[in-house]
Amino acid sequence: MTPSALADLVRSSAVTVLEARGLDTDVLPEQVTVERPRNPEHGDYATNVALQVAKKVGMAPRELADALATELSAADGVDTAEVAGPGFLNLRLAADAQGEIVRRVLSAGDAYGRGDTLAGRKINLEFVSANPTGPIHLGGTRWAAVGDALGRVLSSQGAEVTREYYFNDAGAQIDRFVNSLLAAAHGEPAPEDGYAGAYIDDIATAVLSKEPGALSQPEAERHETFRKIGVGLMFEEIKQSLHDFGTDFDVFFHEDSLHAGGAVAQVVGELKESGTLYEADGAWWMRTTDQGDDKDRVVLKSDGDPAYIAGDIAYLRDKVQRGFDLCIYMLGADHHGYIGRLKATAVALGYDPEVVEVLIGQMVNLVSGGKPVKMSKRAGTVVTLEDLVEAVGVDAARYELTRYSVDSGIDIDLDLLRKHTNENPVFYVQYAHARLASLQRGAAELKIELRPDADFSLLTHPREGDLIRTIGEFPSVLTKAAELREPHRVARYLESLASAYHKFYDVARVLPQGDEAPTDLTHARLALCEAARQVLANGLSLLGVSAPERM
Repeated sequence: MTPSALADLVRSSAVTVLEARGLDTDVLPEQVTVERPRNPEHGDYATNVALQVAKKVGMAPRELADALATELSAADGVDTAEVAGPGFLNLRLAADAQGEIVRRVLSAGDAYGRGDTLAGRKINLEFVSANPTGPIHLGGTRWAAVGDALGRVLSSQGAEVTREYYFNDAGAQIDRFVNSLLAAAHGEPAPEDGYAGAYIDDIATAVLSKEPGALSQPEAERHETFRKIGVGLMFEEIKQSLHDFGTDFDVFFHEDSLHAGGAVAQVVGELKESGTLYEADGAWWMRTTDQGDDKDRVVLKSDGDPAYIAGDIAYLRDKVQRGFDLCIYMLGADHHGYIGRLKATAVALGYDPEVVEVLIGQMVNLVSGGKPVKMSKRAGTVVTLEDLVEAVGVDAARYELTRYSVDSGIDIDLDLLRKHTNENPVFYVQYAHARLASLQRGAAELKIELRPDADFSLLTHPREGDLIRTIGEFPSVLTKAAELREPHRVARYLESLASAYHKFYDVARVLPQGDEAPTDLTHARLALCEAARQVLANGLSLLGVSAPERM
């Protein structure tokens, strides 16, 4: 019996108890909370539903809990139901009922854990979107890992997710990038407001290789040559780095297309005509303070040029017109002001502000030998995605970046992630999977078949029960991770599952030794182990991390 099935059973039993007394059943929550108690001696699961509704129906909590315990004790799959404290219910399941979780995993395979809570939602998930002026730094690398994992988690719950990269190929930062390339091509130092690093020299050389006569062109033509070729080369490098990191996008949206295609001018004109914008000091402003911004924002500058937010307005309209009912923006630590700004943009366009959701990611630091790692071999002043991957590999980098809530800063210990010990979280989880895969190979060598119909009532050891219940939590973990946009919940869950398996392995022998013949318990434990392996593989896949069969 899965936790969700048990929750349904508790609710239906509560309905029976209340109806028998002529009491209102509408006071019951739509979804009853069933959780594993911290102390396993208190039972397999616990619920506080009696405490939640007793006073609403005029009963004492313990009186209602007693009646509910009697009803549940007679239900199939429930071994015992006991009242604790002021009205909590502690539940123990029959071993064969818990075994149903194993059957479900083996039947569902790769699909175990998937749900439909977001079915029908069309979500635009925009992340990374680093300016094409240099390699991806650590902040962007964090979003590459977390954003990709979040997309997978949202998809696992039925959402139609489009992963989008907003290509900032318009504005002053591009001019500074091009001027830096031109300076490098002339053998001069980077401009004071430009970009430095070996990558600038490399791209400048590549531009001249593609267009040998570029430096002899008239100034405007020369600038355009370096802009077109240089930005293109930088962006192709960014896309390749992301692909090598396991992060691919469905759409690369060019900011410049909004300006060149007239979308920015059109939407600004419409907002002026509708009175949504107001004029002051020769410029046109949007009241972003109405949605929590610290100040109103200029949309059209006094010289007639659009401000950066004008592109944001046209971009959001484009997203909604493409049919997205939720637009998630994943932005860096210095972008808190964008929350109110983008909400105000939605309101200005006549949309519900809830169509916009902004996630802010905090800083990432690298530590080695107890000291911060600050310099990149190639970028000069920042540590890049390639630096991190070179140091620890793709799996370790992705896992470590994903296992923390994005609203907290993190220090990544490179020395720890290089270790092949249980101190290293990704090794700990991957090793559990490899150990389980080895177990299945051992069973195959002994010609012991996997039996999904094994007698799971034999799995009565506390460690077996703990492992089964941990496996059963996976669907609810994914539901909550999708609901809260927190893929780190998946990583932390995998660590708890690996821990439950390692503890089980220490006390329960699975395969027969010597001339021993396999027993019914052998088959039950082997099926349990395969269920654990499957869930580890499913979870690692959602994080974009490999599930090795040998380590």
